[in-house]
Amino acid sequence: QVQLVESGGGLVQAGGSLRLSCAASGSIFRLNAMGWYRQAPGNQREWVAGSTGNTNYANSVKGRFTISRDNTKNTVYLQMNSLRPEDTARYYCYADGYGFGDSAPRRYWGQGTQVTVSS
Repeated sequence: QVQLVESGGGLVQAGGSLRLSCAASGSIFRLNAMGWYRQAPGNQREWVAGSTGNTNYANSVKGRFTISRDNTKNTVYLQMNSLRPEDTARYYCYADGYGFGDSAPRRYWGQGTQVTVSS
């Protein structure tokens, strides 16, 4: 079993910055992609950024958010700058890969961390 734990959320004023972290632990065999989704109240979960070695971003965050990984720590980060009220959401980390005992790759999810941007 692979567990993901996010941290770093909070309340920030518009224009401010936050850095989210997501650490994977447990019976990790191999993690391929890691990244972030977010979900605002009443909205569907929205992909934000992903790292497979290459990095990719949703258009809504491109140029403001930066994803990075430390593979030695099985940790992915999301540096969020120039935050806007519309970035307010619960941010969920994901990891695609194998835990020991998995016969096929699967997606693991964290519990999420709340980001609130005030205007």
